[in-house]
Amino acid sequence: MATVKEIESCLFHWAPAALAASWDNVGLLVGEPDRNVRRVLVALDVTAAVVEEAAAQGADLIVAHHPLMNCHWAPVQTVRTDTRQGNIITGLIRNDIAAICMHTNLDAADGGVNDILAQTLGLSDIQPLCEDRIGRYGTINCEIPLVEFTETVVKLLSCNGLRYVSGNSAVHRVAVGGGACGEYISRAIEVGCDTFVTADLKYHDFLEYVGRINLIDAGHFPTEQVICPAIIRRLSDAFPDITCAISQKHDREIIQYCVKEK
Repeated sequence: MATVKEIESCLFHWAPAALAASWDNVGLLVGEPDRNVRRVLVALDVTAAVVEEAAAQGADLIVAHHPLMNCHWAPVQTVRTDTRQGNIITGLIRNDIAAICMHTNLDAADGGVNDILAQTLGLSDIQPLCEDRIGRYGTINCEIPLVEFTETVVKLLSCNGLRYVSGNSAVHRVAVGGGACGEYISRAIEVGCDTFVTADLKYHDFLEYVGRINLIDAGHFPTEQVICPAIIRRLSDAFPDITCAISQKHDREIIQYCVKEK
């Protein structure tokens, strides 16, 4: 039977820790390295509902994309049950559930978040967008109107909606960046992309680049949730005796959109 540290090693073989950003926190973040694992629950985030789900299933380990703690957006100062983060951490410990998180290293890895996002959107001739391997770009089979492409993105990523501005061109050469990748817009333009699909764009991003590139904000969850089935496949192939499942409590976009009628 595989142990937590053996599963961590398998995931690091796929997405080496060296690929992670300097501020990031990846690997085994909670739990006992030598514990045997029979059941794994996979989710984009470790939420309180995911911890409860794992406990109810008798899972020994949660594998998630986003880190629980100690990166620039989730520092741990206290571990208290009356705070969201503290409640999650104490829930893991109380239920003896380990947590492994693979974040920017899995964004950059071959076959990771951005490769799968590009493949899901039908890109071919896929290449890394930047030297740090965050983002990818490629081409779709033929040029299509922007509005038609946005409808395809919503369908393929199961978005509740998206935000976009036009670059005054059809869609053919496309860059993608799972999660918050607004800092790479100029790079997408440099490599000749007419369209960039990412998430968490700011108002000023849209304002600055309108008319220069088609910008599509498809949401953080939809652009990264594509990695969860790949984690399941990777672990199931490597550890056939372990039961792996995707969370049913954190399996869809929670953001809703209210759009005015034309």
